[in-house]
Amino acid sequence: MIQDWDQFLLPYKQTVDELKVKLRGVRQEYLNQNQRSPIEFVTGRVKPVDSIQEKMQRRHVSEERIEQDMQDIAGLRIMCQFVEDIYEVVDILRRRSDMTILEERDYIHNEKPSGYRSYHIVIEYPVQLVTGEKKILAEIQVRTLAMNFWATIEHSLNYKYQGAFPETLSRRLQRAAEAAFKLDEEMSEIREEILEAQPSMATQLRGPNDSQASHNDQED
Repeated sequence: MIQDWDQFLLPYKQTVDELKVKLRGVRQEYLNQNQRSPIEFVTGRVKPVDSIQEKMQRRHVSEERIEQDMQDIAGLRIMCQFVEDIYEVVDILRRRSDMTILEERDYIHNEKPSGYRSYHIVIEYPVQLVTGEKKILAEIQVRTLAMNFWATIEHSLNYKYQGAFPETLSRRLQRAAEAAFKLDEEMSEIREEILEAQPSMATQLRGPNDSQASHNDQED
């Protein structure tokens, strides 16, 4: 029996914290080079204990096998503006030497029956602990903002209905998922015009005095 869940989850928390810093660093590296980053923002979480226990029961995972069989205790989400950015992010992750990709699941062009779309990557990440190195499984989900909006709503409804959606609601969710993906496809069609507009819009929003204000803020 796992007596101290806080202690058990500590390496997972460290994994999430370190990966958030590293992935946000990728975005900052692009911006520092005056390039558009394929990463819009990064979030992460450690699965709550009650959710872990519920999944263990549902998937028949024993405590002895939890570290090997449960891949999403540590979870990261990378949000992108465009579908094309998702695959660029995946290529970036494939090239990294500080993690090992164990599995990839493309739910974007092979969506789930519910309509869910996202790109899932299961990685093995080496965490340095006082007792030595420990390899932790983590799941990275890469998706557009539209995909994330749909998935967040679907996740909330899933709690309400415990996965047993009324048929009419399931159909409406599927239609909403298709509409969200159509939006992504339309945005991809006009991607070049959007990218051309964004720098000029950012300049207008900053205004002429912001660069000096930013400089003063740094000095403070």
